Amino acid sequence: MTTATATTRTVPALPALTRPVAVIGAVVAAVVLNLIVWGIGELAGGSFTMTNAGVVSDVAPGGVILMSAVPLLVGMTVAVLVSYLWTGVLRVGAVVGSLLSLGTIAMTVSADFDTASTVALSLMHVVLVPVLVIALEGVRRSISAR
Repeated sequence: MTTATATTRTVPALPALTRPVAVIGAVVAAVVLNLIVWGIGELAGGSFTMTNAGVVSDVAPGGVILMSAVPLLVGMTVAVLVSYLWTGVLRVGAVVGSLLSLGTIAMTVSADFDTASTVALSLMHVVLVPVLVIALEGVRRSISAR
């Protein structure tokens, strides 16, 4: 006869985050992670340049920083401010923000970037999803803990 021993495994919980920490932390994390992805894309031979109406534009690293920080900063700030009145906005914001981030990959793919740049820039959109979800969930946990 064989007996199985039950093992318990604890899953680390997300920390409760104050609203300012969540917003600033998410923006900093997104910028740092996306700069790492940009660096890998550069090493893979990506030029991060595109042509629009005959004008060549370089989108990195300044564009990476700007497009990582500004939309996330605006969206998260709105969500955490509304959460003072309605905490449900945090989950709605996580879903809507994630869908917007993933949906805008289409604009990157349709631009005339080289393959390495397209892959890296698309991955940067994906990187925003867990950053956004973890930060907003951290705020929700902070509110629930009160």
